[in-house]
Amino acid sequence: MTTPVQQAREALGDRLREIRTDARLYARALAAALSWPFTKVSKIENGVRSPSENDIRAWCAACGADDQVPDLIATVRSITAMYHEYRRQMQAGMKHLQESSVPLYEQTSLFRIYDTTVVPGLFTTAEYAAALFRFWMAFMGLKDDIDAAVGARMERQRVLYTGDRTFRVVIEEQVLRTRVGDAGVMAGQLDRLLAVMSLPRASIGIIPAAGERHSLTQGSFWMFDDTRVRVETVSASLTITQPRDIALYSRVFELLQRSAVHGREARQLIGRAMRDLTGDE
Repeated sequence: MTTPVQQAREALGDRLREIRTDARLYARALAAALSWPFTKVSKIENGVRSPSENDIRAWCAACGADDQVPDLIATVRSITAMYHEYRRQMQAGMKHLQESSVPLYEQTSLFRIYDTTVVPGLFTTAEYAAALFRFWMAFMGLKDDIDAAVGARMERQRVLYTGDRTFRVVIEEQVLRTRVGDAGVMAGQLDRLLAVMSLPRASIGIIPAAGERHSLTQGSFWMFDDTRVRVETVSASLTITQPRDIALYSRVFELLQRSAVHGREARQLIGRAMRDLTGDE
């Protein structure tokens, strides 16, 4: 599966390829000008290899695009820094990870959230959150601070009810059927989703598994206003801040919303998942 970090490397490679083609240079000609093996240029452009900051400077100099250096270096640093920061936060414990997001949440007016597998953290019950944390703590070998982490997540949910905020959420139908915890935990979580859908500030859409799709994406992401996008992987978190990339996620989110059903149809999907869970007709 393509990870968000890999996607970011590929996006950077695409930008570098555009700079090269705008300079009317073939890949082999650029490699020769830089005294690089041709495979290095190919790997960078295809996201297989991350360029260093010196690589970026040399690439842009050869292509007559020195004005692009600051933005490209900022992208490289963002990919590297966010990857390591998430791992550091994870090692500090799940409670710390929950609390570290609070300032960003409080500064955000418009949340746009897309998830493919699990219910987004702002809408989880304590029991559902505990089941998720229990898995990640065991899987990542983290210290056991489940109770504290659950408490921090529940406290973080205050943003749902305070300030002038809007929450636009799109989830896949699979989220309703991915078993987290036992049947009782899942039933409580589905009931919680129905309750959240009644909030005037929250719009929750569900993409039916067999429905018409207007967008195909690689993974879950959160958008905070138009300032940043956060994408999480198994081992790291990628924060995207480049306006060009944020605009792409904004377009994708609009298409995901078009793919989703809302209101009565969304509640029907939740109701069907609850009946399948409990075996009721």
